[in-house]
Amino acid sequence: MEQENIITFFADINDQTNQIKKNYSTLEKKMTLLTDGNITPELVDSIGYWLHNLYCAYEDLFKIVASFFENNLSTNGGYHKTLLKRMRMNIEGVRPALLSEENFRNMDELRGFRHVFRHTYSYGLDDDRVAFLLRKVMKNKKTILNDIETFKQKVNP
Repeated sequence: MEQENIITFFADINDQTNQIKKNYSTLEKKMTLLTDGNITPELVDSIGYWLHNLYCAYEDLFKIVASFFENNLSTNGGYHKTLLKRMRMNIEGVRPALLSEENFRNMDELRGFRHVFRHTYSYGLDDDRVAFLLRKVMKNKKTILNDIETFKQKVNP
């Protein structure tokens, strides 16, 4: 790998991680509103929107990793699930896993929500489900960001 490509890869990863952190910052504000007991349909919709954005930001990070190391991003059916699965895989001689098994499961749940948000939004969101997922996402924030840092350390020459 050329040094220039590696530098660009890490710049892309760091930029995308900053985007992810911005999403978490917004979700932290929403969490405060939620814990104040002011749950409204507008708040639930807003939280759903930001949870959707958070997963999309993670997926953009996954695309950066997959395209740099594997150079093969098929857009066939099941693309989103396949991309996420690939991030938990240690690909011998290519790259280490980006996600732990636990964080893969957590991200898969968020991926599923993103799908529901995009495809059944007109039916409305379930207040309790959105609140549960927000709490879970915020609880797991540190471990998944640690997975990213660990990955960066492992692939840094």
